[in-house]
Amino acid sequence: MAAPRMPQEHGARVEQHVVHHHEHEAAPDHEANGLRDNTSCDAHVRTPAHEARTGHEGHGGHGGHGGHGGHGGDHVAMFRRLFWLMLAVSVPTVLFSGMFADLLGYVVPAFPGAAAVSPLLGTVVYLWGGWPFLTGAVAEVRSGKPGMMLLIGMAITVAFLSSWGATLGLLSHDLDFWWELALLVVIMLLGHWLEMRSLAQTSSALDSLAALLPDEAEKVVGDEVIKVAPSDLTVGDVVAVRPGGRVPADGDVVEGGTDVDESMITGESRPVPRQSGDHVVAGTVATDNAIRIRVTAVGAETALAGIQRLVSEAQSSTTRAQLLADRAAAWLFWFALGAAVITVAVWSAVGSPSAAVIRAITVLVIACPHALGLAIPLVVSISTERAARAGVLVKDRGSLERMRTVDTVLFDKTGTLTKGEPVLRDVVAVERDEDQLIALAAAAETDSQHPLARAILRAAHERGLDVPHAADFQASTAVGVGATVDGHDVAVGGPNLLDERGLDPLERSAAWARDGAIVLHVLVDGEVAGAIALADEVRQESREAVEALHRSDVRVVMITGDAEAVARSVAADLGIDQVFAGVRPENKSEKVVQLQQQGRTVAMVGDGVNDAPALAQADVGVALGAGTDVAIASAGVILASDDPRSVLSVMELSRVGYRKMKQNLWWAAGYNIAAVPLAAGVLAPVGFVLPMEIGALLMSASTIVVAANAQLLRRMDLSPQAAVGAPRLVRPRPACCVAVGP
Repeated sequence: MAAPRMPQEHGARVEQHVVHHHEHEAAPDHEANGLRDNTSCDAHVRTPAHEARTGHEGHGGHGGHGGHGGHGGDHVAMFRRLFWLMLAVSVPTVLFSGMFADLLGYVVPAFPGAAAVSPLLGTVVYLWGGWPFLTGAVAEVRSGKPGMMLLIGMAITVAFLSSWGATLGLLSHDLDFWWELALLVVIMLLGHWLEMRSLAQTSSALDSLAALLPDEAEKVVGDEVIKVAPSDLTVGDVVAVRPGGRVPADGDVVEGGTDVDESMITGESRPVPRQSGDHVVAGTVATDNAIRIRVTAVGAETALAGIQRLVSEAQSSTTRAQLLADRAAAWLFWFALGAAVITVAVWSAVGSPSAAVIRAITVLVIACPHALGLAIPLVVSISTERAARAGVLVKDRGSLERMRTVDTVLFDKTGTLTKGEPVLRDVVAVERDEDQLIALAAAAETDSQHPLARAILRAAHERGLDVPHAADFQASTAVGVGATVDGHDVAVGGPNLLDERGLDPLERSAAWARDGAIVLHVLVDGEVAGAIALADEVRQESREAVEALHRSDVRVVMITGDAEAVARSVAADLGIDQVFAGVRPENKSEKVVQLQQQGRTVAMVGDGVNDAPALAQADVGVALGAGTDVAIASAGVILASDDPRSVLSVMELSRVGYRKMKQNLWWAAGYNIAAVPLAAGVLAPVGFVLPMEIGALLMSASTIVVAANAQLLRRMDLSPQAAVGAPRLVRPRPACCVAVGP
């Protein structure tokens, strides 16, 4: 065809990505098909999960989760295994604890060695089950950033030592905390298992980029064509690319011509004609004809590798918000430590050193709340589970938390706001009716595999037209197609076809072209019989999404590799606030930075490889599930459907989830703020001192409240229809004009 053509959909389904995702849980060596990752493995996998495991980026509170290196999948398995093992060991530890028996009013079974069950098994729980927290506590001490690990480590260590002291008769029987030690370790292991499960993820974006290259390249050597790995190609080699094949390296066309689908690299929605002398890049697809190219760049020098580096740099440089639980735990650590010191000083001053020890130990043990350990993990676990049921897959917890603060949503156009495939938009016929013209055009296009040909055939089918038989089919790259239909010579093509025949375009087609439509003229027996306008179809869901975002006072921006006329047309149709048109992939992330430098919190929504750097650079990257593996891998949130309204669902889930986190943290911390002074004996002058067993029961009650509050998240309706159904007005928003960016 003469006019540039649009691609067929090339997205991989999200289910395929999930399989790929789980097959690569360990960070691989990103060297595939000649693509080399020039940054360290540690750099590109520094996600919130990675930071939580290694102590980077202000996550000292979870600095290592026990100091164990490795990857999210390893930690999920480790905490799951530890939880179930320690649960089994803790049951007899608790049941044979004298204090727990006194609390519930039953008699511990009497047999030789019964008294040693709780101390021995409790020691196993402390040393084995508590090891991740103890090593994490050491890491926090070394980093000078006390947090949850130090709070847990302090509580279980004090409980362990005091319990042995009570068992050996060195301390009061009231300090026998074996049951509390066991429950504390088990509940914290459960919380961290849930947390690691929600955090577990890998950064497979770089693998997906490398996967765009073909497994083999057809190298031309003399009169022979031999198959080699793309990594074996060198500059100057000539390679053959067959119709539908991927270009294995950057190069210049030296023979043949074809329309090349560059959408995964440039974002251009239409395949572009490439003939002898034109440049092509690795990973793009020759749609209809074979070509030969001379290699000009391989490996790290290709455009695809450049995108790979941008993704890696953006992933490694993106900052993450510090976890709320870490901050609360840090404050509670100093609060508990200070309360214990004051308790010892005051009780010693009034002449009760033994009471001082009991009160201080009690304070330090109950200072580590079960509820605080579950406050965040439970909300995150339920949020991600609830989201998954609604088709929203959360890979990066930090992205979900940040979504509530987003004030600008940057949409990719092709395949996101639009369907990414051409449809018949308008038609004008000369001396025939429209249906006859479409039937003739469809007949001529019957043997073509081009996306525009399929769009014309689909339009004929939808109109129920009888498409006549065609013979003598011919196709000419960048010109058009021709065939004999019912004895007439029928040709369909763009401007080059008219130029070749010395014909003028129909007057009406000029307006179509100004609006960004693809214009094809139909010639019958050498005369212009009519014209057809084709355009990328805008999703109805996109209109609803933009309107709902505006009601939420969120600015909507569109970015595309398409020409400005196409971008203006779509923006005007949807009411987009700002447009960046004609943007190449290496510049997309710069546009995100530009918005961020204006003080905006940006969520980028895209579906292609060309969107990957911007997805990684944005405060929140949202990939449509119909998109490519690399877009999915670069994003923190994945929409299993291609419905842009789901962006509103993610924003609402973020707001509600964050609110639940704050409620749980206040409840958990509030318990400590009240219980610690009472356990210290602040009301002793009026005859009340909080008994250890009552403090422990209140601790458990606090955990139940936190768990029940988190369960309320299951009531949320996260369907796209619900997301746009109710306006969430912040302030009146005036109608805005379309501003086209550079």
